[in-house]
Amino acid sequence: MTTENTEIDQELDDTTLENNANEEQIIVEELSVEEQLVQDLAKEKDKYLRLFAEFENYKRRTVKERIELFKTANQEVVLAMLPVLDDFDRAITEITKTDDGPLLKGVELINEKLKSTLFAKGLEVVDVNAGDAFNADFAEAITQIPAPTDKLKGKIVDVLEKGYKLGDKIIRFPKVVIGQ
Repeated sequence: MTTENTEIDQELDDTTLENNANEEQIIVEELSVEEQLVQDLAKEKDKYLRLFAEFENYKRRTVKERIELFKTANQEVVLAMLPVLDDFDRAITEITKTDDGPLLKGVELINEKLKSTLFAKGLEVVDVNAGDAFNADFAEAITQIPAPTDKLKGKIVDVLEKGYKLGDKIIRFPKVVIGQ
């Protein structure tokens, strides 16, 4: 019986070891499944954060573009009106040479009304005067002439046409003459 008991005990031990090994394998599989779920969760969380950041950037960009569009929406109309402003300035210059006061007053009133309307829409004059240093970023040189004085060499001698900007963007550069 001892041999038989030993064999039975051996079989029981083998069965127990197999069961324990299977349980450990199941635990290992469960842990790996658990670890896999944790990794999957981390991946999804990363995707979510990236997508959320991308969406926030999109919202910020579209808001900025919309603001820019509103600022420059009238640009074509304002550009079309700039020659009219120039004509009014020339007309006022010529009318002041005559003695027709009521005509001058009427043209000045219309000119001021047009300017105030355009300035209310964001139009600004680019401030460039004779004697200022020439900067190609803010003015367009039409020609160069010999400087009347040494002080005007490389500087603006005359402004032929005013420049305008709409918001921060220059829509027409001032046309100037530079001293050589």
